[in-house]
Amino acid sequence: MVEDTETRPASAGAEEREEGEIADDGDGSAAAAAGRVSAHPLENAWTFWFDNPQGKSRAVAWGSTIHPIHTFSTVEDFWSLYNNIHHPSKLNVGADFHCFKDKIEPKWEDPICANGGKWTISCGKGKSDTFWLHTLLALIGEQFDFGDEICGAVVSVRKNQERVAIWTKNAANETAQISIGKQWKEFLDYKDSIGFVVHEDAKRSDKGAKNRYTV
Repeated sequence: MVEDTETRPASAGAEEREEGEIADDGDGSAAAAAGRVSAHPLENAWTFWFDNPQGKSRAVAWGSTIHPIHTFSTVEDFWSLYNNIHHPSKLNVGADFHCFKDKIEPKWEDPICANGGKWTISCGKGKSDTFWLHTLLALIGEQFDFGDEICGAVVSVRKNQERVAIWTKNAANETAQISIGKQWKEFLDYKDSIGFVVHEDAKRSDKGAKNRYTV
C-alpha cells in the first residue's frame, strides 16, 4: 500500500542530519538534487472525476454533469492532489467523487464498464473519509489479486448516509468478483456483509437491483 514519506526541514543542521541526507550549502544545490530524484510511477494512470450535485438539480441527461478533474500516474502526484482537495465529509450532499483508471469513464455506458457491476459499502454521515482513502491506496497500489478487473471507485454523499463503491469490468467472472469483495473488506477491516450489483440489472429495475453476490 502506498505510504506518504516524511520530509525534514531544509534548515536542519549538520549535527541533526541523518546518514545519506543531502546537505544544503545555501546555494540551492540540495534543492536541485532533490528535484532530480525520480518520481515513483504507478502501474496505471488514474483520473479523478467530480459529479456536481448542483447540475443534477436541472433536467439534464444522466452523466452530463460528470467532469474529469486531474489524471495522475505517480505516487507524488497522487498525494499532491489528495492533500489539496476536499475529502468526502466536506462535499455537498448529492456529490459523487470518482477515481477511475485513465481512459475509463465512470458511466454504465462506457464499453469497459458496460458488462460489470459494483461492490458497495455504506456508512454514516462524515464516516467515509477513511474508507475512501484506504480504498484509493489499495487501488493505485495494485493490492487486489484481480486488479485488472477493477475500473475504479466512487464515493457518494447523500442526505442520510455515504457510500463507497468499487466498479468492476466483468460481472460474470464470479471468482474475480468474490475475491475483490473479500479483499476490500479485509483492507478496510469492514465486518458487515456487502453486496455486488450488476449494472445491467440496476438499469432494468426501478426498485433497485438485487445483489448478484454477497460477501
